[in-house]
Amino acid sequence: MGHSLLDALNVRVVGSGEKILVLAHGFGTDQSAWQRILPYFIRDHRVVLYDLVCAGSVNPDYFDFRRYTTLDAYVDDLLYILDALRIDRCTYVGHSVSATIGILASIRRPELFTKLILIGASPRFLNDKNYHGGFEQAEIEKFFSAMEENYKAWASGFAPLAVGADVPDAVREFSRTLFNMRPDISLFVSRTVFNSDLRGVLGLVKVPCSIIQTAKDVSVPASVAVYLKNHLGGRSTIHMLNIEGHLPHLSAPNLLAIELRRALPR
Repeated sequence: MGHSLLDALNVRVVGSGEKILVLAHGFGTDQSAWQRILPYFIRDHRVVLYDLVCAGSVNPDYFDFRRYTTLDAYVDDLLYILDALRIDRCTYVGHSVSATIGILASIRRPELFTKLILIGASPRFLNDKNYHGGFEQAEIEKFFSAMEENYKAWASGFAPLAVGADVPDAVREFSRTLFNMRPDISLFVSRTVFNSDLRGVLGLVKVPCSIIQTAKDVSVPASVAVYLKNHLGGRSTIHMLNIEGHLPHLSAPNLLAIELRRALPR
């Protein structure tokens, strides 16, 4: 792919400043999810934005079903982008699956990251013995078959649940980017995410982490933030937002921006 990966994944660098902030979006969105957060940071940061290969804003031909079977391939993409931009230090903000990608990237290249800020992060979505991830296998299977049967109907139902709060703009925006994804890619990525389990590697993370979690998130029980804090290898703090939903950058951008500011390395 060469440098064309930067084009393929719509890499943008905006703002001015010495410090570099990477904003990485989660499943079902693209970099536009950060548009209400950006104004708070572009005055004093260079902000790197990009789209995950599965995003609807990326040409689906780039999605190689053989390559993207695990999250490691997404980690490769992130590290490639940072190297291509000659970034040697950054603060990384990852939402949802991108929080996971950031965790894995920091294990591989700890020197690259001053700090990880993890929004709506989960090391494993499935319940297990002595672990509450929030989902039973049977629920997940239902979720997948609904996606397969009628993607549009599934997305229309899922968007308001994920947003959680009564913010019609946020529901509209999330629905738009969810609909933009090709259904087969969306299903494939969902399976990858639900099959991933980071519990065994959290101790390898030595980069300081800020865990930002909303009080009520359909995808991530509040107890998961505590689990992360207790198992991450480096220093970590929890910032609980007293709001609902898995997408605070869409539903409560001002509040989230204030918390992100607090979480930034001094």
